[in-house]
Amino acid sequence: MRRYELSEREWQLVEPHTRGRLGNGLDNRQFVSTVLYRVRAGCACRDLPERFGPWNTVARRFRRWALAGVWEALFQAVQGPDYA
Repeated sequence: MRRYELSEREWQLVEPHTRGRLGNGLDNRQFVSTVLYRVRAGCACRDLPERFGPWNTVARRFRRWALAGVWEALFQAVQGPDYA
């Protein structure tokens, strides 16, 4: 597993919320790993390594998922219980 990529356990939590979601080309696991790499490394889309595909494709797909509420659903799914 490469640095910043999803472990199998992490993917099992996330995967149900990505089924049938927007996008083609990169599979959903690769796309989520790409976004995590970008956030964790602190780089702009234009600076992503070539293995992640064209930066503009990543940026457009990220926006489509944001507008469709996919990221919100993923954040809710991976949050721990709120004991407040």
